[in-house]
This record gives sequence, C-alpha cells and structure tokens, in this order.
Amino acid sequence: MKSDILKTLQQTAEENILDLENLKAQGGHAVGFYCIYAPTELAVAAGAVPLTLCGTRHDPIDAAEEVLPRNLCPLIKSSYGFAATDTCPFFRFSDLIVADTTCDGKKKMFEIMEEIKPVHLLQLPQQQGNPLLDRVWEQEVEDLKQRLEELTGTPITPEKIRAAIELLNRERRAKKELMELGRLLPSPITGSELIEILFKVSFLADKEKGIELMQEISRECKEIWDAGEGDVSPSAPRILVSGVPMGLGSDKVVKILEQAGASVVAFENCTGYKQIFQVDETREPIPALAEQYLTIPCSVMSPNPGRMDLISEMTTLFSVDGVVDLTWQACHTYNLESKAIQDLVTGKLNLPYLHIETDYSEADSEQLRVRIEAFLEMI
Repeated sequence: MKSDILKTLQQTAEENILDLENLKAQGGHAVGFYCIYAPTELAVAAGAVPLTLCGTRHDPIDAAEEVLPRNLCPLIKSSYGFAATDTCPFFRFSDLIVADTTCDGKKKMFEIMEEIKPVHLLQLPQQQGNPLLDRVWEQEVEDLKQRLEELTGTPITPEKIRAAIELLNRERRAKKELMELGRLLPSPITGSELIEILFKVSFLADKEKGIELMQEISRECKEIWDAGEGDVSPSAPRILVSGVPMGLGSDKVVKILEQAGASVVAFENCTGYKQIFQVDETREPIPALAEQYLTIPCSVMSPNPGRMDLISEMTTLFSVDGVVDLTWQACHTYNLESKAIQDLVTGKLNLPYLHIETDYSEADSEQLRVRIEAFLEMI
C-alpha cells in the first residue's frame, strides 16, 4: 500500500511543475523561501505560491565554485549553483527570493544572488527573548508584507493572514502526524521515505493537496503497522538525526544508517521536527507570526537553549537509542554547537552520540560507513 501512495506522491510532484507553469502563464506569482524563519503565510495571504528553495544536491556545486569560495558550506554552494545554472525550476518560477541573515556565508551569497533575481533579505536577530530585538524582527516581518503587496498588487489584510495561518497550521499538523509515525515500534516509515515525502510536498503549489497526501500516507502507514507488515525490524537501533537540514541528494548519512541496520525515527533539524510549530490564530497576526517564527531553535541563535530542550524531548518521545549529529563542512554554527550536544546526549541523556562532519559528495561514503557501523555495534 505504501508503495502505491509514494507513486501517487511522485506523480503529483510531476504534475506540480505543470500547475506552476500554468500559474505563471496566467499572471500568478510564486515566492521562493530559503529558510523556515521567513513566514510563508504572508505569501499565501498575498495570493502567491510559496516555494521551498534549499540546495540539497551536489550537481551544481562545481558551477557555484566559479564564483564562491571552495571552503564554503555545501548547502550555500548548492543553493547558489542551482540559481546560477538555471537548473532548479522552482527558483525559475519564483518572482522574488525571500532570504535571511542566518549565517555570514548565506547573507553574503544572497548579495551575489541578487544579480540573478530580486532578493528580499530579512535581518534576523540572533538572540531570542530580547524585547528590543523582538520589535526589530516584527518590523522585518511587516516590511516583508509590504514587499509582497508591491509584488502581487494584492492588499494583505489581517483576515487574509489569519486564513493563511489556519491553512499552514493544518499543514504543519499533517507534517507532525507524519513525523510522529516514528514513535511507533517498529516505525512503519523509514527516515529516507520521510525525507522524500517532506521534500516533495514542500514544492506543491496546492497546499490542500499536500495536506491530503500526507494524511493519506499517515493512514496507510498506521494500517501497515497495525497489520504487522512493516519492513523495519523491531530490534533495529532507533536513531535521532540532529543538526543541519537535509533533502533528496544530501541524505547519504541517513541511507548509510539504514543500510547498516538502523531505524532513523526522527529528525531534529529544520527540515524535520523544528517546523511543526503552531502560530496562535487568536492574536493579531503580524505579532503572532513574528513571535512564533523567532522561537525556532537554530544554531545561529546565541544562546540556543531551545535546541537542547528539543533534543531532550525528542529522545524520550521517539524512544531513541542513539543520536547522530550531522554538520556540513564549513557550517561553523552547528559545528561549534556539537560539543554542547555531545555533553547533553552522553551526559544528561546517557545515550551514544556520533558527530559527523561531511559534504554532499560521495567521496567519504565508505569511511562514514565504517564509523556508522562501529557506532551501531556499540549500541
């Protein structure tokens, strides 16, 4: 059953390209987003399609290195490479790129990207719970609203924002239900399947269609689990993957873990569990959006206790046997935070911990396989 619904997802993803082409031909707008700190609700409220743009493949990195330094994070190089080579249809469809100053590498890359396409750069405060910075961030969200109104020619009213919040809260609840399949023993869904589903759904122009697909996959997986027909062994070590975002093409560590016999049951990263928050639908919408989005516990925040709390919560929630903390080469904020994560996991949580620093290439795959197999044997 699961294979049938995954085929439906693939077919829907392919049809989505035609949907976006028709949207553009009819004068519609699409807005590209590179990070979950930027409130996509504002694009929806403006009648535009929000598209997730995050470079997750190695293919365009060589082209990016003609402009960018080689010793730069592969996510940044891949993101720019897709733009420079015009090989990402979703970047091409986007009328405006919404970016933010999460790290030095990204914010300087976005300066160069603006030579290719208009970029709206959100100045992200890197401290949470500071009333002065909270007001600055709320103004950044207001400025984005005005930019999207200018782009689309559509007034973004509080009522439209509330409707968008309600829609995207439902989408996040569907993602949460899907991700929490990993709480079952054994998990009826693999980490690789979860990455594929979340990745493809993020590009769908029709949010309702994406919600319906995720709910259907969740139902199918629960039926598989109830029937005891899953592919994952009940004795497989249950692994939480923490750290940097991943997608199709940058998921080699997950594949190696699963090939070595592990069950990847949860992702703490911003392509995983960090994105399942709910925006308060009863408050004034702009302040509610600004406040909720700024609570996301990314490693760019200093200090960043929210990430420690989230990992602690998830290890219990998903009955985790070990934590793999993944960082990309030259991703300094996550690399620097790995020491605190190790202390938390091995000290307070008393769980095995493995830190992996790698890039998008397959060059170190066998070396990683040896380390991962030794880690799983220890568990």
